[in-house]
Amino acid sequence: QVQLVESGGGLVQAGGSLRLSCAASGRTFSSYAMAWFRQAPGKEREFVAGIDWRSITSYADSVKGRFTISRDNAKKTVYLQMNSLKPEDTALYYCAARGGSFTSWSNDYTYWGQGTQVTVSS
Repeated sequence: QVQLVESGGGLVQAGGSLRLSCAASGRTFSSYAMAWFRQAPGKEREFVAGIDWRSITSYADSVKGRFTISRDNAKKTVYLQMNSLKPEDTALYYCAARGGSFTSWSNDYTYWGQGTQVTVSS
């Protein structure tokens, strides 16, 4: 069983930065594929960024060059550094984990955090 707790969300002006953190429980964190998803009001949940157990990363086109995902296996934490934020990045951001290989399909993820709100003002 894995529990995920996100933090770091908040209100920021366009062009600003935030760093989200996702702290995980469980002994096998280093073997999990981790990902960030987001959901804006009235929209479907969408993939943002992912990182596999080898720290190979993947990003949605909308955030490439602005967001960076990373992991610290010793701290059982995954991060999402978000720079050059835009109003369209406003959403509830979720951390997710799954055993096995990385995928950008939300239905493949077993464990989810409660979400952290990111609001970008124009």
